[in-house]
Amino acid sequence: MDLETSRQALVTTLKRDGIHSQAVLEAIAETPRERFMPETVRNKAYENIALPIGDGQTISQPYIVALMTQALELTGREKVLEIGTGSGYQAAILAQLCREVVTIERIANLSRHAQVVLDSLGYDNIDYHVADGTLGFPDAGPYDGILVTATAPKLPQSLCEQLTLGGRMVIPIGEEKVQELKLITRGTDGLRVKKLCDVRFVPLIGEQGWEDGEFPGEPED
Repeated sequence: MDLETSRQALVTTLKRDGIHSQAVLEAIAETPRERFMPETVRNKAYENIALPIGDGQTISQPYIVALMTQALELTGREKVLEIGTGSGYQAAILAQLCREVVTIERIANLSRHAQVVLDSLGYDNIDYHVADGTLGFPDAGPYDGILVTATAPKLPQSLCEQLTLGGRMVIPIGEEKVQELKLITRGTDGLRVKKLCDVRFVPLIGEQGWEDGEFPGEPED
């Protein structure tokens, strides 16, 4: 099966598994996921699994990318903050569905590589920063949507403060073995929290996240 056929098969799988947003499905169908991963794993680009991209990071499972994006309920007018640029694949999906993406990555090498790939694919509404993602990027805020691609021990206060009234944030919260994907909505009465599903992400490193590259209790190599 060639990559294009595999991509369409993935879209069919996502739809069967409950991704109902046509806009999200079309964005997945239009995005060459293989461009965002090392050549050694490109033959698995359209399998519904997470894959390593180097520097101890992963490109998320397509279902989770689709679910998180769908939960933001984007209309095309929003400014969205992404925490964890990683491979750039999630940013590519977001950029097709909102007005502007501000994406933050703490690993400079990943940020540079993602920008090269995204620029080569013609995305011109993405703003890149290398910084502590747990603090957000208040200079460009507030944001209509925030999407966090690593697990925090608790909800980072800085990110909550950068969310617009009516804005939505999708973030995994938990520890190494127990993590829940949460949808946070900011209303006039405060923050509303809804669990979307159980997940497994790498730790969110930073001042308002985990302090180093490992979850507490994880044995050293």
